[in-house]
Parts: sequence; C-alpha cells; structure tokens
Amino acid sequence: MKVADILEIDGCRLVEPSFAELTRDTAPVFEAAPDEARLLVDEGEEPIALALHGDGSWQVASFLFREPTIAAIECFEAVGGDMYQESRDTWLAAVREYYSLDILKTITPALEDLRPDREEKIRDLLDEVWGNRAGALCLDCCCGSGVGTAALRANGVQALAYDNDSSLLALGLSRGRLVPEDTMYIDAREAFRYIAPVPLGVAFMAGEIYSYNADLWRSIIAELLALTDEALITVGTEAEATRVEGWCAGEGWDTRVFENPRDPIYDRWCCVARRG
Repeated sequence: MKVADILEIDGCRLVEPSFAELTRDTAPVFEAAPDEARLLVDEGEEPIALALHGDGSWQVASFLFREPTIAAIECFEAVGGDMYQESRDTWLAAVREYYSLDILKTITPALEDLRPDREEKIRDLLDEVWGNRAGALCLDCCCGSGVGTAALRANGVQALAYDNDSSLLALGLSRGRLVPEDTMYIDAREAFRYIAPVPLGVAFMAGEIYSYNADLWRSIIAELLALTDEALITVGTEAEATRVEGWCAGEGWDTRVFENPRDPIYDRWCCVARRG
C-alpha cells in the first residue's frame, strides 16, 4: 500500500531524505502556512505520521522511530486537520517502499555481481541448516544486491533486508531480488533503531574480515545477534569463520562452524549460531 493511498492524497514528499534519517528530529518546513493537515495514528492511537498541505503540495513527516515534535502537532491543530488510522506495520512497509523506489529513481545500480548459480546454492544451504522455515521472518543483514533475500523468499521465508550501499540496493531492486516494502538503506550497526527482534537472521559473505576492520564487523554481527534467535553467517575463509565463531560464543550463543562444499568462493565457510 502506497504512502499517498494510506493518507488519501494524490501525491506527497516525505521530508526525511532517506529511510536512515527517520530517527532524526525533523518537521516539514513551509514557506507559506499549511492550509490542510492529516494526522496518521496507529492501532494504539499513537501518532505515526503528519501530512501538511501548503503551496499546492503535500509534505509528510514520519514518527515511526521518534516522537512527534510539539511544533508538528501545533501545525495539525492550527488548521483543524483530519485524523486517519492505519496499523504501524502497514505504514512502516509503505515508508520502506517509498524510500526503496526513491533509490531506484535516483541511484545508478552497481554492476551485476552474482554468479548465475549462487541463489540455488544458497537455497540448498538454507535447507541443510534450517530445513523448512516457511512463513518465518528473517533479517538479511548487509544484503548487498539481494541474492540472500531472493533465496530466502524462494524457500518461503519472509526476508527483511538492509544495507548501507545504495548502488547495490538499486541493483537488487531493479532485478527484483529485493522487495521495495521489505528493504532498508541503513547502517547495520544501528539496525535496532529500525527493526524489532525476529526469529532468524543471515549475513551472506560477511567480510572480507581483516584485523583492521574486525571491530566494524563485530559490531554488525553483534547487532544481528541481538535482533534474532538463530543466525547463519557465511565467509570466505576458515580464519574468518573462526573469528565470527568467537564473537558469537562471546555473546553466549551456541555455535557450529563447517565448510560448505557448494561454493568455494562466497559462502565457503559457515557459522551457525543459536541463542544459548
């Protein structure tokens, strides 16, 4: 469902420049005073968005990850605005879609980065590690161009994907591997700001992990573990897998490392972790 459809307006612009900036305290700025307003509340009647109309167009501020400002509410009250209601999940999906489509329109996709058989190999790996998890929700951390997301969806798993490389996201969205309403451009180290805990998580080809960037990857993986109960992390070398295993064990998780014969390059070594 589109943002504009939920608010029953012809079109609009979200004032935050990107999905990642939805946590910042911003409010619509108008050269002229707004002449119409719509406040969107969730099923608990908490404000989740404010749409203001002025100078011939609608601007929308979203309050999914922050509280509405007093100034925003005063704008709504000053023009005697109308109130609308929608579930938080529906609005969140619509906002994710809005920003994903904006990436498609404004960002040049990266060059294709996949071998033709990689998705099939990942699907087979998922079957071995988790079996049938159809209907489960899984985070695809550092999703890149979405091969993991495509494999998860093909196996009946609902994937919520995120990465901070907009060109790779543009590639995945343009190829249909990433679904706009389930994709986010965010820093994986701050995923907790945007995502509620879910049962499963994956990070395919996490790395390359070296001593100079190990702290970065440790933060990313720790965040993935904090949001899931089971995780599958793949890397290219045994040394990287051993390092990841140590990080997971350090968080109190039960871990298992094994070599994956299906793919000698991208997902050669796997670390499976389960909350202890």
